[in-house]
Amino acid sequence: MVVDKTRVIIVNRQKEVKIPTGIRMLIRRCCNAVLKLEKFKGSAEISVTIVDNAYIQGLNKQYRDKDMPTDVLSFPMGKDGVYEVDPETNAQILGDIVISMEKVMEQSKVYGHSLRREIAYLTAHGMLHLLGYDHEQGGIEKMHMREREDRILDLLGFSNAVSYVSDEE
Repeated sequence: MVVDKTRVIIVNRQKEVKIPTGIRMLIRRCCNAVLKLEKFKGSAEISVTIVDNAYIQGLNKQYRDKDMPTDVLSFPMGKDGVYEVDPETNAQILGDIVISMEKVMEQSKVYGHSLRREIAYLTAHGMLHLLGYDHEQGGIEKMHMREREDRILDLLGFSNAVSYVSDEE
């Protein structure tokens, strides 16, 4: 019997904010919770990179033509549920999530969330993008994505979590 495995590669490319103990485990738990909730089949590989505002601003400008820092960016490697497969592990390569730790700190204060809750929210948000969810057009798709985020946060123990929409979205 082959057991499905999730590999979450976490890289810290910033020095502005010390990463608290347990954050890497939380990111892994969040990725697994999303895959479980979405009934993802097979092994998966996800890359999560923690950066500062300057780094994410460069990516945001390059890939989205928005010259400002943002909290999270996702770079899916698949389309319509079909992903590249790592020939060594047979894992489906879902893509990359980039999170600005400076934005995590700012937003946790602005919204009155714990830093752990903010990291969990942004990881869930990024994972849902890797799985094909989109909120850019608004409407029912945006509502559906927010409902999934709230459900994931509940699964992780962040009950009564209220999703938010910033003016920047």
